[in-house]
Amino acid sequence: MFRPKYQISPKLLENIKRISALIVELNHRQFSKPVLMEFIKRAHEISAHASTSIEGNPLPLAEVKKILKTHPKHVRDSEREVLNYNKALVWLDGLTKRKNFAFDLPLILKIQRTVMEGLLSSGRLGKVRGEPVFVNNPAERKTIYWPPDHQDVARLMKELLEFLQKNRHETDPLIMAGIFHKQFVIIHPFMDGNGRTVRLATKVLLSAMGLSTFNLFSFENYYNKDVARYFAHVGMRGNYYDLCDQIDFTAWLEYFTDGIVDELLRVSKILSEKSVTPETLLKPHHQTILDAIEKNGFITDKLYSTLTARAKPTRNQDFNKLIALGLIERVGKGKATIYRLR
Repeated sequence: MFRPKYQISPKLLENIKRISALIVELNHRQFSKPVLMEFIKRAHEISAHASTSIEGNPLPLAEVKKILKTHPKHVRDSEREVLNYNKALVWLDGLTKRKNFAFDLPLILKIQRTVMEGLLSSGRLGKVRGEPVFVNNPAERKTIYWPPDHQDVARLMKELLEFLQKNRHETDPLIMAGIFHKQFVIIHPFMDGNGRTVRLATKVLLSAMGLSTFNLFSFENYYNKDVARYFAHVGMRGNYYDLCDQIDFTAWLEYFTDGIVDELLRVSKILSEKSVTPETLLKPHHQTILDAIEKNGFITDKLYSTLTARAKPTRNQDFNKLIALGLIERVGKGKATIYRLR
């Protein structure tokens, strides 16, 4: 049975709290459709570039943008890697918008098949490995990690997925997603495509738990800023069977949540620069309404009058602006009227 070792360190706890606060802040802001569509396109380009770059793809971001725009028919392997990753991003983004999809081994196998199509022999597509594999460090020109024997891969993946299913309602989603990411890399279930598959699968897992990372930000981008640091945190050195009882996930979880904080801050800054207009700008009194609803689940005009010095006509204007922006809705009539998040 898989029982990961980790501690809720002060840094990890602070990261989780900050991520929660940043998400609430983003959810309370309204952006025009053109701004969001532009940012979704940008996020996919960055993710496709960063995740393939981590694995050694030499194409610069400008070239990745061009490939995703033109979709050439005759491509090199480096171009196919980018197109495959983007294809998986689009597919999985649509999948996660449904409420009944299953995060299971068949889904993971399909992700690997999608990202490696045309890059691996058919016998290695969408299948866990049936032979030994080794992780080499090109800089050191030697093998640095020996993953589990292929006979154990199916069992270890089954235990990992059972752990997720059993603990998903009891453990913070960020911790669950981080543990999945590192343990997947440790198991190394495929002959190739493990990194791209796990980064996409982690996006799916986060979405299933309430944090979508497909449309707005790219934690792959954070890893690509310092690939050596990413590999040092997520990978292992030595033989799996000598290390498996000693693995501590704490440092990785701190790094993993660092990446999400970093991307949320980057996205928040860019969105602010692109979307602030007189029509969409929220003032402190608007934020007072949203904070009260966040705390109590709803707000009334009477409660709002105790939180602000604004007169009744301007209080009505405040409510109407938030309704027009699609942030809140009015329920009931007269004295029974309440306002809640839409």
